[in-house]
Amino acid sequence: MKKVVIGGFFALIGTIWALTVLLFVRDGLVSAWATPPGRFLTTVLETGMLLPFVLATALLAAGLAVLTVEYFRKER
Repeated sequence: MKKVVIGGFFALIGTIWALTVLLFVRDGLVSAWATPPGRFLTTVLETGMLLPFVLATALLAAGLAVLTVEYFRKER
């Protein structure tokens, strides 16, 4: 039960951080960008939000991984 709460907390915090970064980047989109990274990732790189975006994504993935493992774990 404790791992489910920790996984849920990580997933929630990761989601909140990712949405915050997305909203921040949405307000200041660049006007010129290259095709491979795209407009969104170019804006993330130019505003310096790469580290928070990567951390948010990692927290979200870790939280979902913990929740998935705990969902399929068999009780003794």
